[in-house]
Amino acid sequence: MKFFYLALLFCFSPILQVSATTPKSVTCTRTEYREEYIPGTKTSPGYVKSYEVDVVIPCAGQSQAGKIDNNDCSEGTFIGGLLGAGLALSSSRGKDRFWAVPAGGTAGALIGCQVDGG
Repeated sequence: MKFFYLALLFCFSPILQVSATTPKSVTCTRTEYREEYIPGTKTSPGYVKSYEVDVVIPCAGQSQAGKIDNNDCSEGTFIGGLLGAGLALSSSRGKDRFWAVPAGGTAGALIGCQVDGG
């Protein structure tokens, strides 16, 4: 009977998802014109040296790094689901366990996700 509850617990527990993305290496640059004065002496007069420099700037299509919300609540969901199902299993009796364990696991998963930061 314990194996049935354990199997039931894992059927209703959330599945951890692995998300893999390819790294983006897009840099936006702007060419700036610069001048530098080279001082001279009495016999060798000074001159102005001009050159161009590529400067990295934020791309217009990308959002700022501070605005990205990458909170992942999968750990909190899993632990909350286990705790909720365990609490429901220990506090219910008889036929009530068939609905109490999944309900407790679901409620624990929702609470665990909120506690984890999702």
